[in-house]
Amino acid sequence: MNPQQIELVKNTVPVLRESGVALTSYFYARMLKNHPELNNVFNLDHQSSGRQPRALAAAVLAYADNIENPSVLAKAIEHITTKHVSLDIRPEQYAIVGDNLLHSISEVLDVPMESELIAAWKVAYLQLADILIGVEKQKYDNLAAQNGGWAGWRTFIVKNIESLDSGKRFSLVPQDAQAIVPADAGSFISVKVKVPNQSIEQPQQFSFTEDQIAQEYSFVVKAEETATEFSVANILLNTYQVNDVVQVSAPVKR
Repeated sequence: MNPQQIELVKNTVPVLRESGVALTSYFYARMLKNHPELNNVFNLDHQSSGRQPRALAAAVLAYADNIENPSVLAKAIEHITTKHVSLDIRPEQYAIVGDNLLHSISEVLDVPMESELIAAWKVAYLQLADILIGVEKQKYDNLAAQNGGWAGWRTFIVKNIESLDSGKRFSLVPQDAQAIVPADAGSFISVKVKVPNQSIEQPQQFSFTEDQIAQEYSFVVKAEETATEFSVANILLNTYQVNDVVQVSAPVKR
């Protein structure tokens, strides 16, 4: 980025501090309307609660505030890319996100798409996207290279459901009966389920409280009282039974 573009991006920091969540909420609504297929990618319960717009607003603000030296965001980038890999975010989706983000900035801030500000943000976004895509590719490659590892989604069968005082323990085994990679306590997987009476699927992360060394993954699911119909936890608890199938991403560490 040239000095003028950096200055233009940094000049939006006060606006992002004040109205960042409004901008990202508008962005998600716009993007999901234009690309309904992404309803299978983004957790709609987190959209409804505002959790996801708030997280994105904080990330956009941090990036704009450190646009001169993105390397200071290494810890945040590690966290974001780990989440993305667990949700099978792919390079081609960055173009969709970028287009809708730039149009959202233009529409919310009432700035023409042909303006120097939008041009500067386009360069800034492409710079960040390149960083994220590169890190995520390495993570996908590392996951697939492990014995029993894989990249993306893999079909698992619900082997057992144990009722607990605090919820239910779900045990999953791979449908293909092939090896799966062990996982340490504290690491997590994403589980994607079918939403009842809807033609979409929804993902959510679940952490392991114990090391996973057998040929199955076991985790506790607790009810979410304030959740929407898209709550993966509640869908698992209320509708899933032994021998049902779910999609699972390979374990990653927080």
